[in-house]
Amino acid sequence: MSGGYNNLVEAAIQHLEGLKARGGRFVALSPEALDVLRTGAFAAPAVRPARPATPVAARAVAPSPNPQNPAAPTVSAKAAMQPAASGQTAKAVAIDALRKKALACVKCSHLAAVRKNVVFGVGNPEAELMFVGEAPGADEDIQGEPFVGRAGELLTKIIEAMGLSRERVYIANILKCRPDMPPGSSGNRKPTPEEMQTCIPFLHEQIDIIQPKALVGLGGTAIEGLLGQTAGITRLRGNWQTYRDIPLMPTFHPSYVLRNQSAETKRQVWEDMLQVMEKLQMPITEKQRAYFRKASA
Repeated sequence: MSGGYNNLVEAAIQHLEGLKARGGRFVALSPEALDVLRTGAFAAPAVRPARPATPVAARAVAPSPNPQNPAAPTVSAKAAMQPAASGQTAKAVAIDALRKKALACVKCSHLAAVRKNVVFGVGNPEAELMFVGEAPGADEDIQGEPFVGRAGELLTKIIEAMGLSRERVYIANILKCRPDMPPGSSGNRKPTPEEMQTCIPFLHEQIDIIQPKALVGLGGTAIEGLLGQTAGITRLRGNWQTYRDIPLMPTFHPSYVLRNQSAETKRQVWEDMLQVMEKLQMPITEKQRAYFRKASA
């Protein structure tokens, strides 16, 4: 019995290490297998063969750092995607697991102490398009969902004008907690570079799991957090960048558009979205191409 068990463990370890060598990060398990792991419903030997102290699962799926380009994916999450036995896609299972990890995060203790909700992200894990903002505001903190206030309503209208819906794209922020404010004060504050640096690994994992075909960075702070560039969103918007090997389109934050209700500003954002639609090879009607054009002429 003991010899057979040890052989099974060794075979499992070799399989996991083989997955890691091929760039794998996730392993789909059936509900039955998870029950076995949770309950220990198998006969383990009294003495296990000596192995390194690192847990098997961690050795099999831990990402390898890329010191030459920290923004690049450390491994190919897509390479390990297999259908999950639960009926969910492997991406959905991975996103759910990451969500639970984010909900328990207290790395920024000053933010964790005052937050009402962790605002993880929302949308389709299979999305081709992903929108990235800077941080949750008061409305998002209350509801636990990104972009649900006035700026969120405008973002929803932009997405729908593209022929999509919030359910077909994915929306997330660099910071998953609302930046804290002094007692008695209102409004929102800009997240600090340190806060964004601490939280951005969650966004990296979201991007690596979803593997969208295009990213849209909403506002100067989001672009600063993603690219480390402080050139200003006015100069960067409309010009394709690359982030984690994915095309990134910087554009104005919806809150900026709400404060600057000019036809020119609206047209600039829409021109950025037209570029995104072209990148994704989405159909574009003449009516869509003409949005705000006459008004800005």
